[in-house]
Amino acid sequence: MTRRLLIAALLALCTACSGGTPSTPAATGSAGKPVTLGFSAWPGWFPWQIAQEKGLFAKNGVEVELKYFDSYTDSLTALATGNIDANSQTLNDTLASISGGAKQTVVLVNDNSTGNDQIIARPGITSVAQLKGKAVAAEQGTVDHYLLLLALRKAGLTPADITFKPLPTDAAAAAFKAGQVDAVGVFAPFTTTALELPGATAIATSKDFPGAIPDHLVVSRSLASDRPEAVQGLVKTWFDTLAWIGANKAEARTIMAKRAGVSEQDYADYDAGTTIFSLADNLEAFSSGSLEKQAKEIATFLTESGLADEEPPLDGLLDGRFVQGAPS
Repeated sequence: MTRRLLIAALLALCTACSGGTPSTPAATGSAGKPVTLGFSAWPGWFPWQIAQEKGLFAKNGVEVELKYFDSYTDSLTALATGNIDANSQTLNDTLASISGGAKQTVVLVNDNSTGNDQIIARPGITSVAQLKGKAVAAEQGTVDHYLLLLALRKAGLTPADITFKPLPTDAAAAAFKAGQVDAVGVFAPFTTTALELPGATAIATSKDFPGAIPDHLVVSRSLASDRPEAVQGLVKTWFDTLAWIGANKAEARTIMAKRAGVSEQDYADYDAGTTIFSLADNLEAFSSGSLEKQAKEIATFLTESGLADEEPPLDGLLDGRFVQGAPS
């Protein structure tokens, strides 16, 4: 999952991706074709697995080909290049893709990260300020690199004060556990791997930066314009899935922990670190201007930190009509 974000080059060159990416282009929302929906390892996105297993997409009249990506960045690339129609991804990664020329629209807030993105350090390092001169791994250009940069800035450091090691998230966690780097930026469930290093502790988390890492259902703008009924079906399915989880908590945890590849107890530990957005939360987020405000702040940060060459245009980024059309 590497970038600076080289999405512009990917748009021109990438026709197929590794991991869970489809080997041939999927239908891009053509009428009568399944909607291809991507998701990857994040607690706020595992409910899609429940939606599939419990037939909730069909209940809402939308045929979905659900694709799980072992590599989060492969899912970003798949949406940016038209290999899938929709994906669950962070706001900053969406803005980075748009900066590179992708046409994408946020239609749903899945959650806010409230602790499940973490900067984890080896024993002896107890603050971000102590990272000066140390080797730190993270997935370049993605959400935990963003968290690392936020944490460094808050501590009065710059990226030049550390030795940055760009690695895919799973490899970054493994390298940290093996003692190859001093600290790592990872998201759950990879935090579990990193914390297996005896004495390792989280020195900064997304809880320290409220609202900085919102996670969304993002669709191609062509899907939103050409097949709005399919997008509406996806959004309705999300809220039906949350209702099903509320009524079947034990079974839901079993399904999601299995998809995450962790124990049910480990999965339970993720609960506080991911704040799932209800329908009311979504309506508030889209109507209050808070999402637009956060998007502007992230866009500025991406360019100032060199993660994007120019600020992405925000026109068409947010489309709240689908949460407005969801059942109450």
